[in-house]
Amino acid sequence: MFTNAGTSSFTSFLSQVAPEMLPGRRPLPPGMAADLAPHATTIVAISAAGGVVMAGDRRATMGNLIAQRDIEKVHPADAYSLVGIAGTAGIGIELMRLFQVELEHYEKLEGAMLSLDGKANRLASMIRGNLGAAMQGLAVIPLFAGFDLAAKDPARAGRIFSFDVTGGPYEETGYDAIGSGSLFARSALKKRFRAGLSTDDAVRLAVEALYDAADDDTATGGPDLTRRIYPVVMTATAEGTHRLTDAETSAVAESVVAGRMENPGG
Repeated sequence: MFTNAGTSSFTSFLSQVAPEMLPGRRPLPPGMAADLAPHATTIVAISAAGGVVMAGDRRATMGNLIAQRDIEKVHPADAYSLVGIAGTAGIGIELMRLFQVELEHYEKLEGAMLSLDGKANRLASMIRGNLGAAMQGLAVIPLFAGFDLAAKDPARAGRIFSFDVTGGPYEETGYDAIGSGSLFARSALKKRFRAGLSTDDAVRLAVEALYDAADDDTATGGPDLTRRIYPVVMTATAEGTHRLTDAETSAVAESVVAGRMENPGG
C-alpha cells in the first residue's frame, strides 16, 4: 500500500491501511461522554475586501472548569485557507491535522490544489465520519474559510463555510461564528459588519465580537491582560495565510479593552 500511488485522498488511504487511526472509528463505551474531555469554544470569521479573517478565543473548558487557558483553535489548512475548531478539543485538533495532511497529500499526488469548494467538501466528509462519536457527546464543528483563487471578483474572494454535525457544508455570507459563544459573537457581528471592510477593520471587529462573546458566555475567554493571552487571529489573502504576531494582536485587544472601559456597552 505504501509503495503504490493509490488514491489522492489521504483519508481514504488511511481507511484502508489503518482505519483505527481515523477520528470516529474508535469504539466508545455506551452512554454520553461529553464531560470527559475539554471543549473548545468560540470562533469567528469575517469576509474582508482583501480576503478573510478568522479569530478564536483561547479557553478550553471541561464542565464548569477551565481546562486550558491558552489553547489554539485557529490554524492554516493550507497556503490559502484557514480552519477553526469548536467542540471536543482532542478530536477537533486531530481532525484539523488530518485535514491539513489531506490537502497536502492531494496536492502532491495530483500536482494541483483543490478548489475552495473541494476543500470544504473534503472537510465535510471527515466530519461525517465522526458522527458516531458526536452522537455520544464528542462532537466537533469546524469553521472553514479561505481565499478563492478562482474568484472572478477579488473583492469577494474571501469565502466562509460552516458545517453541521452530520457534515453538511453551508456557505455563509459576510461572517459567521461557531461555538458556545457564537450567539453573542454573531449578534455583535450583525450590528457592525458591512461589505468591503478592510483587513485591519475586520481584525478589530473579530476581536470585538470575541470580547462580546466572553462577556456573556463563561466558556469563552476574553483577552487576558494579566497573563498576556490574546485571541489567535489569522488572515487568508492573495498573498497566503498569515497569523498576526503577539504584538499585533495585543495592540488590537488592549485597544478594544480600553474602549470598553470608557463604554462598557460597546
